[in-house]
Amino acid sequence: MRDEWDHAHTDYTMPVQRRSPASLAESESDWRHYLESSTPNGWLLRNNAMTDALVSGQPMYLLHVTRAIDAIRVSRQLHVSAGCLVGALYCSPLARQREGLRPHNLGAYLMRTKPSATPMILEVAPDAPIRPKGVDYLHLGTIHLRTYLRYRSFLTPAENDHLGRAVQAGLRSAAPFLDVALRNAAGHVTAAPEFIDQLAAAVSAVPFLGYLYFEVLSEYLLLHSTTPETRSHAQAGELNNWLYKRLAFAAVEGMDKLFDLARFSPRHHRLVQLIEGIEPALAPGAAEYVRRRLSHLFAMTTLHPSQDAASVTFQGADLGTIQKAAPGLIGQMIFREIRYMARYQHLYHYFEKAKALEAWDYWNSEGIPAPFNAVIPKGEIGINPAYPRSTVRVWTARRDSNGYLHPDQEIEAVLTPHLASWWAPPRQRETHSASYESRVEPAPVTRSPIPTQRSPKSGVPT
Repeated sequence: MRDEWDHAHTDYTMPVQRRSPASLAESESDWRHYLESSTPNGWLLRNNAMTDALVSGQPMYLLHVTRAIDAIRVSRQLHVSAGCLVGALYCSPLARQREGLRPHNLGAYLMRTKPSATPMILEVAPDAPIRPKGVDYLHLGTIHLRTYLRYRSFLTPAENDHLGRAVQAGLRSAAPFLDVALRNAAGHVTAAPEFIDQLAAAVSAVPFLGYLYFEVLSEYLLLHSTTPETRSHAQAGELNNWLYKRLAFAAVEGMDKLFDLARFSPRHHRLVQLIEGIEPALAPGAAEYVRRRLSHLFAMTTLHPSQDAASVTFQGADLGTIQKAAPGLIGQMIFREIRYMARYQHLYHYFEKAKALEAWDYWNSEGIPAPFNAVIPKGEIGINPAYPRSTVRVWTARRDSNGYLHPDQEIEAVLTPHLASWWAPPRQRETHSASYESRVEPAPVTRSPIPTQRSPKSGVPT
């Protein structure tokens, strides 16, 4: 179990430690070197204001925005949420300056777009310098799978059967593209426009691909942007969060109301339009970057490291074989499929609390009171509610005319290890693209529940 959590965490100040499947054309170390040394903002992966604050060992100041300030005052409790931080209070950094506390550009964005929410200042006083080790939710697939296998008794037989059918149907529909992605990860080159169109068509069958697609494009924009806005944020030690926010809202109608990356699936021509609308100079290279980077990340996040990427195939494989070869993919698919179930508001706490307990235990043993989203260190940081060796103080925030925050009223509230609420996407999902379905031979969906045996662990002892 612990090696799975090690595998799902990244420390950008240390060399890459994850094991990789065989036959990848580029290693994770190759990509890390390229991103750090060959992109305009790659230096911020290792040397950014958030990392500096963590390793300083000094009290950290974080911004949290909430619409539940009255409930917090009455209950004197702050609950945490699941999501990309698994089970932490979602925050963004505040930089302590002479004029006051300056919000990170992510925090400035949150306050501007959520004017009815109350900004709160939290002071986290750690017991020691914090290792800048964050959780990468793209690598949580094996943990999702193991959690499901352990707690599947909370589902009815009909729900388990439906889950198996849905996963198998999604795999069958997307199998041609999944094989294309692995071939590209192993060095084969598919024309970028064709690759992007196949990717876009496969997202409805395997929603995890929408998350990969979005994160790869976000990385591309964050690290390659050279606009004055981006350079200004870089001078403050920050990646420019406004870039991927603009991308998401332009790509998917209603994303500002329901941020669901399972709906992120622009085809090639639309992808080029989107990047041109954000930073025209980056449009020509976007599709090829997605082809190379997404293929690599798909192999890294889905395959067991004992596998050979050049030998794995999804077309014609049964569910048990795929689960052994790609436990990360099966876990990600199960995790997202459960969220479409009618009883998810009840199931949420069974499955997500189990993962949160493991995360809290891991963070405590690693000395991490403030985990962050390590897909890329863009400023999404949380507070571990179960950390016993740090103190947390809470205030409402007063904002001055220059945008700086100041503590206003101290609130006698404590962080509690309780998940705040449940969230589920709409149950009516898009149907699979007819143009993509036509590429898959029709076959009946047979009863094939998820195999009961545990999949091999994909972690790396450190």
